[in-house]
Parts: sequence; structure tokens; C-alpha cells
Amino acid sequence: MASSATAADPAPHVVDECRGVLFVYSDGTVVRRASPAFSPPVRDDGSVEWKDATFDPNHGLGLRLYRPRRDLTGGERRKFPVFFYYHGGGFCIGSRTWPNCQNYCLRLASDLDALVVAPDYRLAPEHRLPAAIDDAAAALLWVAAAADPWLAESADLTRIFISGDSAGGTIAHHLAVRFGSAAGREELAPAAVVGYVQLMPFFGGVERTRSEAECPDDAFLNRDLNDRYWRLSLPEGATADHPVANPFGAGAPELEGEEFAPTMVVVGGRDLLHDRAVDYAARLKAMGKPVEVRDFEGQQHGFFTIDPWSDAADELMRVIKRFVDSDGCFE
Repeated sequence: MASSATAADPAPHVVDECRGVLFVYSDGTVVRRASPAFSPPVRDDGSVEWKDATFDPNHGLGLRLYRPRRDLTGGERRKFPVFFYYHGGGFCIGSRTWPNCQNYCLRLASDLDALVVAPDYRLAPEHRLPAAIDDAAAALLWVAAAADPWLAESADLTRIFISGDSAGGTIAHHLAVRFGSAAGREELAPAAVVGYVQLMPFFGGVERTRSEAECPDDAFLNRDLNDRYWRLSLPEGATADHPVANPFGAGAPELEGEEFAPTMVVVGGRDLLHDRAVDYAARLKAMGKPVEVRDFEGQQHGFFTIDPWSDAADELMRVIKRFVDSDGCFE
């Protein structure tokens, strides 16, 4: 017979939930669903070919490569610029295999005429930060080494662009700091990163910004979910001023002396993260860094993956294409 103490123990129950995908139970168990609750159809018209590859067998991490289809018999092929897309999800959810990621990468490869790389990374709370950033760096180094035949055949590794959506935008910042240094550039050589595109980067801080304080509860990314992501992803006991979340928090690298490749920061007028990203860009620009903001009035967090074929997503794609075609020059 069970003891009275055991009999009185409550059954494990959900204490944290993210987007109907991640469930954390009171006994520490983590349950994940393979597919997102929001699952649009994949619009693959065959104009882009894609495949999966493993870049970190030790952690079981893969990435997805996309490239425009071309007639392989028609003479010498021009190599494509390489455009990374690190998915979002508050470092807690998301995958290269999700339909919203697939749709956006198909469009990036087609519209940018680029070889697109969409890596996965370890997720929290099972793997707290900085695990995701370490994995992102490993994916970049794997690509720089031309570790797949597609990269050797089709990639111009001297023209790499690093892009990320939300948490992926935060990853882009940390990669810019690491690989902007002389040692970082040497680590990548002869490959080179020529530009960064931070799509609504997921930065944090203890003190609320105006856009955070005024964010409505029914927003796609609201305060409660934002705080939950940081609570689950940061090292145990850390606040949102931890340097992984806040580039200007205590203990963060001193950015004044860091060399940054041209960086475009994309924000949305209705995004909770709007003000924090604008402040980030303004601070870097005041330091003389080549950073520019592209503000999409009236747009919510992740608008370009929620509907990759909206008018606003079309305009964003044109902005990114000009940035890529000019090798990181701003209009």
C-alpha cells in the first residue's frame, strides 16, 4: 500500500505552455509536439530545390539547404550568395521543418536568388542559453567549410548573409559580435560574412520599454509569453538583463570596439519588441557602426512568416534583396 504522503502527492500538471507546442510539467517533464498549432500549407512550386543535412551529429542537429533550380547542362553556373535564416520561437520552440519556416525559406531562395541555409538549434528549457548560440555558430562554421556538395557547387562563401527572425535575430547579433573580430573572421576564412539582417530581434531587459508596457494582451507576442520565453530559456536564476538577452546588460561584451558588418534591423510598429530593437540600433549607430532600421508601420511580430505573401512581406523582401544585391549597402 502506498504511503499517505505518496497518495497525497498531486499528479504532475502543466506549469508552463508555449503556443500549444511546448508543455512543462510540475515534475520537470517536458513534452513537445512535433507540429505547430498554426500549420499553413507549404507552397512549393518546384522552382526551388531543397534537402536536409546534419551539421552536428553529436547533438542530432540538422539544417535545410535551399537553392533555385537551374538547368545544369547550360554552361557554367554562377554561384549564389548564401543567406542564413535562423528561425524564431523565443529559444523554446520552432524548427526548420515547420511550414511557416519552409514557406519563408522557399520564398527567400527564389526572390533573393540565393542559397538559403535554415539551421535548427537546441531548445530550452532542456538546453538553456547559450546552447542555441553555440549551435548557430557551429552551423555557420559547417557551411563555411563547404561541408556539403551543394555548398561546394553552388555557394559563394565570400558573400554570406546572416539573418534571423525574433530569437534568430538575437542569434544574428551574437554571431556578429563573435565573427566580427579579427579572430572570428580568421576562423571563417576564406568564407566571409558581408551583412546581417535582424528580423524583429528578441532582445530583453528588466526595465520595460514603452512598446512592451503598452502591448495589448491579445498581441501575437504579448508580455506574458515574452517573459515566459526568457524564464524558460535563460540560465537558471538569470534576469532579462543577462547579456545573452540584453546586449547592453551587465557583463555584456563592450561593443564600442567591436567591428560590425553592415546590419539591417527590421521592426514592426505593433511589435512588443519595437522600441528595444530601435534603441539597440540607435546605440550601435552612435558608436559608428553601419546599422540601419527598417520600420514597418502597423505590422505585428513575425508578420512576414505569418503571411509571407502579404503586401508588407513583399516590401520587406524587396528591401532585403536590395541589401543582398548591393553586398550590404544601404539605400
